[in-house]
Amino acid sequence: MNRRNFLQFLGISGVGLSLADNFLVHAAKAPKAQLASLPPSTEDKLITIAGITSTILIRWGESINPTEKFGYNNDFIAFHPLEKDRGLLWVNHEYVNALFIGGPDRTKSNIDAEMLEVGGSILEVKKNKNDWAVVKNSPYNRRLDAKTIIPFANNESIKGSDKAIGTMSGCAGGYTPWGTFLSCEENYDMFWGDRDSKGKETAKSWMKWDEQYPLPPEHYGWVVEIEPKTGVAKKLIGLGRCAHECAAVTMSSKGKVVAYTGDDTINEHLYKFISDTGDSLDKGKLYVANLEKGEWLSLDINDQPILKEHFKTQIDVLIYAREAAKLVGATPLDRPEDIEFDPLTGHVFVALTNNKTTQNYHGSILKIIENDNDPGSLKFSHEVFLTGGQDKGFACPDNMVFDPKGNLWFTTDISGDAIETGAYKGLGNNGLYVFLRSGSHQGKIIRVATAPKDAEFTGPCFSPDFKTLFLSVQHPGEESKSATELTSHWPDGGIPKPSVVTLQGPLLEKIVTGKL
Repeated sequence: MNRRNFLQFLGISGVGLSLADNFLVHAAKAPKAQLASLPPSTEDKLITIAGITSTILIRWGESINPTEKFGYNNDFIAFHPLEKDRGLLWVNHEYVNALFIGGPDRTKSNIDAEMLEVGGSILEVKKNKNDWAVVKNSPYNRRLDAKTIIPFANNESIKGSDKAIGTMSGCAGGYTPWGTFLSCEENYDMFWGDRDSKGKETAKSWMKWDEQYPLPPEHYGWVVEIEPKTGVAKKLIGLGRCAHECAAVTMSSKGKVVAYTGDDTINEHLYKFISDTGDSLDKGKLYVANLEKGEWLSLDINDQPILKEHFKTQIDVLIYAREAAKLVGATPLDRPEDIEFDPLTGHVFVALTNNKTTQNYHGSILKIIENDNDPGSLKFSHEVFLTGGQDKGFACPDNMVFDPKGNLWFTTDISGDAIETGAYKGLGNNGLYVFLRSGSHQGKIIRVATAPKDAEFTGPCFSPDFKTLFLSVQHPGEESKSATELTSHWPDGGIPKPSVVTLQGPLLEKIVTGKL
């Protein structure tokens, strides 16, 4: 097409050449089209923005080896590289919906079935051409569940035993510098109830596992460390016991391992563990944050006279970390969830989901700035990085991950029974968002994916080349009244199935490479 024909095509054939030339110059300099966020949706679909596609990697109930299946309600995901385009995934299985497993009756057989659905999965994954697939029957593929025997670190004894039966309630987690997975036991009380240091009941089990298996609740609520190739696990005592959401690990300026963890309950606290060494989380000192003072307060019984008044041993302090934190003056927070480190600044980002007791329905993301930018420091400042709200297009930030350009990807966790009601009206289903840190879209929050009915996205985890984002789709159809009155049929029709998906595409690659 020559120049005159091109002008005619544009509808400028009747104007003078100089004016036409001027049009072409301005057309060439016209700004790029604005990147539009996905609109809110309440459809029972996984919807992605143009330029990003989703593929199911594995569904609940699919075989991973001849004797074991992928568990229910997949959550946190971590990637352990083996070689190029090959690695091991750890995937948490947080909790169960009795409707879709054995049934609501609290029989031993139903509970036994549920116990095999929680814990976690180790999966070998391999990239074939353009996408990832699970290597079925890989010798690495295995399950940990609520019947797996797991010792306590340092051969410690808790309530008369140096071992716990099983792990469950795994929410988010972490990955250590020496290449092990961390899985965090969060709402353990739904299975075992709970009690305080005086033996007084503080929570009842509503799954009633404790009626068939009267195990001590003190055996749960820990951070569990797992060796990727063998599945050998231990429960780390030093990080304390609470409703751990995650365990984000980094190194201090003195070469000590530092792990940050949040207690995902309204008005609970933010903790930091500084290890004695650079290659283990077995031994060290636990601290809790006081935001008003900008201080990390020691939870060592030998540092705090008030702890000596209330507890006999340091192990007791760690078992009842919530009580100890309140005694020393920790700041109550709005459900501290996932924690990540900003690759641009080294600052610590903490998702605060919400606090309905203070009318904070939309949540925020907190930024912790350690003195001298050193995770080993006991002094810090803080500020709010992002707040949720109707005007921001999101509410209840939960899990997060940074890409190399510092863009913050985060998921949301509006409760299934609250979606499109009250403060959440107009926000639609939960989603995956990215906060852009540079380029022509700097400062913009983009919804890049929307979850199916009742579901939330969890566990965002990039592949080593940052071309794939692994993502859990958790609890679709959670608000179903029965196995026949379903609110979701995702992904295949019939009973909804939690699944892990991969997100890929040119838009994702442009974002993570800063070429948007």
